[in-house]
Amino acid sequence: MTAAVLLTAAEAEKRQAQLAAALLRRGITERIALVTSDGALTADRLCLIAGAMRVGVAPVVLHAQLTATERSALLADAAPELVIDDRMLAELCNDRNAQFAELGPHPQCRPMLYTSGTTGEPKAVWSGRLDDAEARSLVQEEEELWGFNADDVHLVCGNAHHSAPLRFAIGTLLAGGSVVLPGKFDAATQLTAIGEFAPSSSFMAPVHLQRLVDHAGDDASAFASFRLLAHAGAPISDALKRRAIATFPAHSVWEFYGSTEGQFTACAPEEWLERPGTLGRSRPHRRVTADPDATLWCEVPGYARFTYWNDPDKTAAAWRGDAFSVFDLGRVDDDGYVYLDGRRDDLILSGGVNVYPAEVESVLLTATGVEDAAVFPRPDDAWGQRVCAVYVGDARAEAVMDALRSSLAGYKTPKELHRVEHIPRSANGKLRRSLLAHELGLDTGD
Repeated sequence: MTAAVLLTAAEAEKRQAQLAAALLRRGITERIALVTSDGALTADRLCLIAGAMRVGVAPVVLHAQLTATERSALLADAAPELVIDDRMLAELCNDRNAQFAELGPHPQCRPMLYTSGTTGEPKAVWSGRLDDAEARSLVQEEEELWGFNADDVHLVCGNAHHSAPLRFAIGTLLAGGSVVLPGKFDAATQLTAIGEFAPSSSFMAPVHLQRLVDHAGDDASAFASFRLLAHAGAPISDALKRRAIATFPAHSVWEFYGSTEGQFTACAPEEWLERPGTLGRSRPHRRVTADPDATLWCEVPGYARFTYWNDPDKTAAAWRGDAFSVFDLGRVDDDGYVYLDGRRDDLILSGGVNVYPAEVESVLLTATGVEDAAVFPRPDDAWGQRVCAVYVGDARAEAVMDALRSSLAGYKTPKELHRVEHIPRSANGKLRRSLLAHELGLDTGD
């Protein structure tokens, strides 16, 4: 038997109501911050997040690997009314004075999750409070697209600070289904949970999907219970995509393209096989277009609008009427199918996690003996992209890595670090990150 937990909709409803009541009893009305010892989405964490949103309290969910300095900066920016670590969460769960709050039928806000921009300074995506019609429409859109229903058993594979695992898990519970929570991702544990609970759906980043099918080998019967396997969050190789489609039941392997800010497309397996590389067409109620310079924009309904917390300038730059952009580059063909030609140059997407080169560069440039620095992605079979860095100066690589590790979460720390004589730039002095590996002769064998 696995240590995975099965959380039913009925049990989740009670736990959400109790945890929401514990928050309200403490006078919480706007924001909480969830700071966990690990990133796993447990039953208590999931019910806290969902319960808070259903009484209009926005959960600010922070990455578990952040350093103390990184975490303190985000908490100062978010200004939560209560910071909930493992100890505080246990206290809320065991609050005998809390009764059961009256929950809204739908979440009245979205989680407030941090992303970044070209400066590397993290900014939170903030939806504000939704009225009843907006809240209902947001949930219904997900239900219509993914078919959430009371018979679903959803297998969680992602962490609490990712928007997609939260959307799929909460959507399943709101539809009356159950959620399987195996804890920190491990392929063997996940397969054991699949055998025990026969899940009907899951969301996975490609790195999780790769590990799962590798562990299962040629046993496609292990996945026979799935009606939906959705993946996103990182580039997927052609070989892995075809293997997943062949391994999981027919019509079950779907891809979508989106970001913390919002969702753009969805792609059925049959569509991908007919047009390899496509991300599908615009989701219902949305329209994706591409500028002449290949920047992708997505028109969304009012309930999907957002701002960047405390940053009106960045918010204004992201919107053009009813359309927003995260400045990825792509194209839309005559039939409406979207193709991504490149993530924006200021972003590295590694294992489904955003890493912003400017943030890493700012730390590199504080290291003694570093005169210039650049951070860029290289392809990685397991993670989609890996974080790489080069620097100019007489600093020892070991000392530079020590400086990086002391200031940055592990997932942001470069997996490669090279000392170079110079860093090539364009005529106007800009870094061309997508070309750096080639220009420096580091892409041999890729």
